[in-house]
Amino acid sequence: QVQLVESGGGLVQAGGSLRLSCTTSGTSFSYNLLDWYRQAPGKQRELVATIYSDGNTNYADSVKGRFTISRDNAQNTVYLQMNSLKPEDTAAYYCRLVKAYTGITYWGKGTLVTVSS
Repeated sequence: QVQLVESGGGLVQAGGSLRLSCTTSGTSFSYNLLDWYRQAPGKQRELVATIYSDGNTNYADSVKGRFTISRDNAQNTVYLQMNSLKPEDTAAYYCRLVKAYTGITYWGKGTLVTVSS
């Protein structure tokens, strides 16, 4: 059974930093695509950052230069380092895994990030 567990969310002041973690289990980690999404109240879920199996990354324009996605294949964990946080970054953040070759996707249950002004 594939599981994704996010952690690291919390309350932070504008300009501050947080690091989110997503630890996976039940599947091989190295060859999969990993994403962070977020969903603010009343809004659609949006893609924040993606890291591919080869380490290449993509970011939403709204977080470029502030957020960094990384992965530790030995720890089966993907991270999202968030710096210079803004109130508009307030959302529930979700980790997604897309299995190589099959495209089957799995989601974590999310971790809440609140940025106060």
